[in-house]
Amino acid sequence: MPQLLRPCITFVFSLGAALAFAQTTSSLERDPTLLRHPLPTWNQAEREYGFAHWELAFAVRKIARGPKVHALPAGTPLPTFAGDGEGAKQLRDYEDNFKLAGIVVLQDGKVRLEHYALGNSAGGRWASFSMAKSLTSTLVGAAIKDGYISSLDDPVTRYIPDLRGSAYEGVTVRQLLTMSSGVKWNEDYTDLKADVALFYSDPIDPGVDATVSYMRKLPRELPPGQKWVYKTGETNLIGVLVQQATKKDLATYASEKVWAPYGMEQDALWALDRTDHEHGGCCIQAATRDYARLGQFILDGARIDGKSIVADGYLEAATHKQIDIGRPGSGYGYQWWTSDDGTFGAYGIHGQMIYIDPAHRLVIAVNSAWPVATGQKEIAARSAVVKAIVRAVDAEARGGAAK
Repeated sequence: MPQLLRPCITFVFSLGAALAFAQTTSSLERDPTLLRHPLPTWNQAEREYGFAHWELAFAVRKIARGPKVHALPAGTPLPTFAGDGEGAKQLRDYEDNFKLAGIVVLQDGKVRLEHYALGNSAGGRWASFSMAKSLTSTLVGAAIKDGYISSLDDPVTRYIPDLRGSAYEGVTVRQLLTMSSGVKWNEDYTDLKADVALFYSDPIDPGVDATVSYMRKLPRELPPGQKWVYKTGETNLIGVLVQQATKKDLATYASEKVWAPYGMEQDALWALDRTDHEHGGCCIQAATRDYARLGQFILDGARIDGKSIVADGYLEAATHKQIDIGRPGSGYGYQWWTSDDGTFGAYGIHGQMIYIDPAHRLVIAVNSAWPVATGQKEIAARSAVVKAIVRAVDAEARGGAAK
């Protein structure tokens, strides 16, 4: 092919892709229910529109904000994240290649970096995916303190009687929190026949919660407590457990314990299953700024007016390694991903993250629309941004420039 023709052909292909993208977005704006097909089959336009407008296509329940707003005062802009600095270049690369939608960086509760793309803004909401798991865990800690749950060593069947006689017989609340039930599960997001996909379409037993209906049919793989296996369905069970114990919807309890008293800026939305219950393991719709506030709330000990909303010792355990996941330097707490260096985080597919670094007093909230659910290239690019932020903070502390 003659060299001079290549730029022209590239331009034609790019223009064609842009037109197709615009046409898909226009169709979704007219009829958001077009999103009601399996997430692995969504195209990029559907991801970027759907992650920002989940509530237009799916049933949700409001997590109501309260009368006050927890202020996020402006801090000094991060060194190297302006102009042609190293951080700015990495952030632009991440935005261009990995579909960054929003990032908010807090240090000591002050905004040191805030940036939006893909039509997102400070006033917009974005899908959390599995970041919801960490909020659900926090509600477990609150339910223990409030006296609704007696002990993490209680059998799950004490709170969810419809699991009796299933592979969950003998599994404890703690083992659900650490995803070590021993019950077999497939979380492959690319497999439409995996449990994580069938969970949303399998027929529901009459009169039974949708989550419980599916999960109680699963076979046992190992004795409880022996092995960590990532299972969104089990966090959904945790959500059912909290609902059964408190006699409140998850969204209502989340509003009462966290969202309203801490001062989130906007109402959030929590996606509902086919029996009108929140997905404990997925799909909150909130502003990036409020995800950052949630991280700050946890960094500050989950305190409201100086008092922790969770049981004594719960948050410390939840955010530190409780079970090995087969990756050196990493682990899993109670629905939080942990690192041996003391950092921990909430993560969701397609690039959602709340990263918490107690040593640097940092919270980094990121929303994205990765073209894949998860991938090493995508994770590495996001990690590069995080490392650039930490380098900038360290360099500032030393009184020099980041290198």
